[in-house]
Amino acid sequence: MESLVEDVVIVGAGIAGLTTSLALHRLGVRSLVLECSDALRVTGFALTTWTNAWKALDAVGVGAILRQQHLQLNENVTTSLVMEQQTSSLSLKGTGKHGEREVRCVRRQLMLEALAKELPSGTMRFMSKVVAIHESGFSKILHLADGTTIKTKVLIGCDGINSMVAKWLGFKEASFTGRYVIRGYTKLMGHDGLEPKFNHYFGKGFRAGVLPCDDNTVYWFLTWTPTTQEMGLTENPAKMKQLALSMLEKMPSEVKSFIEKTEVKDILTSPLRYRHQWELMLGNISKDNVCVVGDAFHPMAPDLGQGGCCALEDGIVLARFLAEAFNKKPCKHIKEMDEEAKAEVQHKKIVASLKKYAKERKWRSFDISVTSYVMGLVLQGDLKLVAHFRDKVLPNFLAELLLKKSDFDCGKLICDTYDVVE
Repeated sequence: MESLVEDVVIVGAGIAGLTTSLALHRLGVRSLVLECSDALRVTGFALTTWTNAWKALDAVGVGAILRQQHLQLNENVTTSLVMEQQTSSLSLKGTGKHGEREVRCVRRQLMLEALAKELPSGTMRFMSKVVAIHESGFSKILHLADGTTIKTKVLIGCDGINSMVAKWLGFKEASFTGRYVIRGYTKLMGHDGLEPKFNHYFGKGFRAGVLPCDDNTVYWFLTWTPTTQEMGLTENPAKMKQLALSMLEKMPSEVKSFIEKTEVKDILTSPLRYRHQWELMLGNISKDNVCVVGDAFHPMAPDLGQGGCCALEDGIVLARFLAEAFNKKPCKHIKEMDEEAKAEVQHKKIVASLKKYAKERKWRSFDISVTSYVMGLVLQGDLKLVAHFRDKVLPNFLAELLLKKSDFDCGKLICDTYDVVE
């Protein structure tokens, strides 16, 4: 049975885990990333990457790579399929409080690969499922399914919506919104791609989006509240494709054709879950030398398109605080301490740094989560009064809200107290 000792262990090699690991690496702190699958997971196909996410991607040094691979979206166009007319058009370019706006639909696989490529060899360990967490002095002991044990000074949970680390911290299982999402991804041949626009469609009880990732790739989604009969079909991609096409029958044929061309293997249906807002405010985002990041921290419905973006922000902020606990030069009196005393001093620094991270991210995550939840109720409302209010009164306000919430800068990774690794 293998036994390892690590300074920092990150559970989960998704967007949150790889961003956190790379940010720590840039700041001179090594981490080990544990992933239960045998390769990088690319579930979800693509994600809308807003201005705040590009700030974070630039901070870890992969923004330029991903820009070359994806189109910048120029406009958000909203269409009511009930009224059968366009209800708003908003430019996605221009300047906000934190600089130039930037929106692209990024393929999840390319983002993960870009992050992983920048990590030192040996940072990721696949087929490593954590089955138990125990305390041992100032450390945590992780027990893996293969019998391996890992002793670590810091444990970071980036293990998604069903996070074991979040459960250890006391968080309850994420709540079901009552809605599902169908996601699809299609690779096109020739030059029949979409214009660089985010096309939003609203109908009676559903919301959909169709947007290009690049000149030959289109991503689409549909969120709705399924009937009991439809719930029984969510594991059948072919049925879900038929359902999406039937609900979107009034969508322009040239746009609907992208859904029609999507292969069944490239369709995924999943429930939408979220963390209750009072848990975000009162729960243990960090406890002792353990914390959570990304969906393990703040799972949310995609109505603002901010889940992945906030995970990127989390990774930058956490790394910036945590690096202080490892890279600050010790005072003379600390150098003269014995090893146990030094370990206690560093442990206190680690605990303090995680508390700073939790304090800074709590309000941002609360704001985005609450706004996303309320926005989902409004955008997908099937009552006549709600739908009328959405389509007649709110289209421009709701579109501008997307830009407002993404106009945020999580900051850079450079700090005078430690050296940055290029």
